[in-house]
Amino acid sequence: MKAAEEQYSASSIQVLEGLEAVRKRPSMYIGDIGERGLHHLVYEVVDNSIDEAMAGFCDRIDVTILHDNSIEVRDNGRGIPVGMHPKEHRDALEVVMTVLHAGGKFSKKNYQVSGGLHGVGVSCVNALSDSLTAEVHREGKVFSQQYSKGKPVTPVVQTGTCDDTGTVITFHPDPEVFTVTTVYKYDTLANRLRELAFLNKGVTIHLEDHRQLVDEFITTPDGESKATGKQVWRHDDFYSSEGLKEFINYIDAGIQKLIPDPICVNSDKIIPIDIALQYNTGYSEKVYSYVNNINTIEGGTHLQGFKMGLVRALKNYAEKNNLFSKLKGDLAQEDYREGLTAIVSVKVLEPQFEGQTKTKLGNSEVTSAVSQATAAAIDQYLEEHPKEAKLIIEKIVLAATARNAARKAREMVQRKTVMSGAGMPGKLADCSENNPEKCELFLVEGDSAGGTAKQGRDRRIQAILPLRGKILNVEKAAGDRAFESQEIRNIYTALGVTVAQEDENGVKRMDLSRLRYHKVIIMTDADVDGSHIACLILTFFFRYMNDLISNGYVYLATPPLYLVKKGKEEVYCWTDQQRAEATARLGHGSDKGVTVQRYKGLGEMSDQQLWDTTMDPSRRRLRKITIENAQEADRTFSMLMGDDVPPRRQFIEENAHYANIDA
Repeated sequence: MKAAEEQYSASSIQVLEGLEAVRKRPSMYIGDIGERGLHHLVYEVVDNSIDEAMAGFCDRIDVTILHDNSIEVRDNGRGIPVGMHPKEHRDALEVVMTVLHAGGKFSKKNYQVSGGLHGVGVSCVNALSDSLTAEVHREGKVFSQQYSKGKPVTPVVQTGTCDDTGTVITFHPDPEVFTVTTVYKYDTLANRLRELAFLNKGVTIHLEDHRQLVDEFITTPDGESKATGKQVWRHDDFYSSEGLKEFINYIDAGIQKLIPDPICVNSDKIIPIDIALQYNTGYSEKVYSYVNNINTIEGGTHLQGFKMGLVRALKNYAEKNNLFSKLKGDLAQEDYREGLTAIVSVKVLEPQFEGQTKTKLGNSEVTSAVSQATAAAIDQYLEEHPKEAKLIIEKIVLAATARNAARKAREMVQRKTVMSGAGMPGKLADCSENNPEKCELFLVEGDSAGGTAKQGRDRRIQAILPLRGKILNVEKAAGDRAFESQEIRNIYTALGVTVAQEDENGVKRMDLSRLRYHKVIIMTDADVDGSHIACLILTFFFRYMNDLISNGYVYLATPPLYLVKKGKEEVYCWTDQQRAEATARLGHGSDKGVTVQRYKGLGEMSDQQLWDTTMDPSRRRLRKITIENAQEADRTFSMLMGDDVPPRRQFIEENAHYANIDA
């Protein structure tokens, strides 16, 4: 003990100077050092440009993925100030880029509201990049400074003249920090930039990828798309003239609308409030909230205010016009939100964030402001659109009726869970291990494949639940039908969980304390039907068991497509390219004597083959299901599993490599 005390002295206290703290603990500043944190670097730089746009000084942002996975972000804002800083006695540009909590956002003279990390963002990006160049166009001059790992490599120098203003940040993520990957995904960046364009109408955001050439298309005078025969860098332009109204229409592209146009709420009496909401014929509630462009996934006071105002306006109108006369049973707040898609965006001068992920707004004054603005706008809409008002109220009554029926079905599910002591589904082949962290549940397509999986599994940690045919498409079914489905009830019972319930913030949560497996693996045939069944199961998890996905418990098994054989040599292949390479290798450049077996179903494999290729933890390939962008996931599930055919057809035409589409 004495030796330990002597070792821990004043000299043991370590002071991290400059940006050393960021490099020492990067996850504290950007969330993680994996793929999500890598892309977060781009968002932090773009957020600075968006802040310029919100202040009225910028209307274009260009984001370019360069050939070496460097990122260039260019805007036409005012440009970061340059010149000697009075307190730091060095150039203001260097201060902004190398000092934490240095920026113009702390003075309300420069920015009324802002997103990002408030003076931390761009300096964090600098700290976590092995090279970064900041270029400023300001006062007719171009200034530049280069950095490496957060430290200046050159002084701030004038490199030319210009007739524009703005800032250009070019950086390359440090592979010493981002050890998982430094490769940017175009679609991931596109989803966030599209979202920012909707949230900030009138701003053009251009994304371009210098790693990928694509065919160039032009739009002819008659509106058709025509190839020019040239190739250009892959790119997209994101721009919205109507903001959240267009955002709603984008999310609900594959769903039949109940009312023709979204209801819009705009107010800036106390705080700037921008809301758009749309009722559709579906059964899912999709409400997303933002504060200063930050997605508040845990909700908060602005979301509470919206829900309060919505219910008050609809309830008052229905009671005044006696539209609840056909209601049987009680009415819950969630009934007002069935089939609702809404975006709630507020701009708050001094946002106070709470919650585990710091994405829950805590400002109490926001609740009443949003509630009053929402109620007033919906009151006006209902009075001016009596036909649409009646449709909405009828939807609410039907939702209440279905919910009361679903409650009975749900109670049946609750009674049959492990918590109430009832037995497992008859088809479940359980494992012997009791520690859920070690246990896996395979959801298998059909009894035949289920039988093979039961024979090939590791009985100690792997459980098998065969599913009969295609489970219910919950995207097209009300809650009562979902809970009446035997297959869905079996999944609840096998997992040992109960149905998600709304918490005090109006967010539906599942109690996962009794979850029996920490890996839920969907294992279906490698054909069209198998893919459809996997999509149906994923739709169910997304709509009813989202917490399983967000906690990283849901996976897709990837059985091989081919078995290539020559004599006693066997090679399993998951892609056509692997098949071609295996055929050439085994045949020494010829396919003579080489046989290729195409697996159409899991049942075609022996139990040993299924274990070797798909179930053995040491050799299998599992794909973890994650949700990088909730709105995009919502839109995709609604489009693929909903009633509207044209958006689904367009999606298939654009994304399917091999597909025969009926006219």
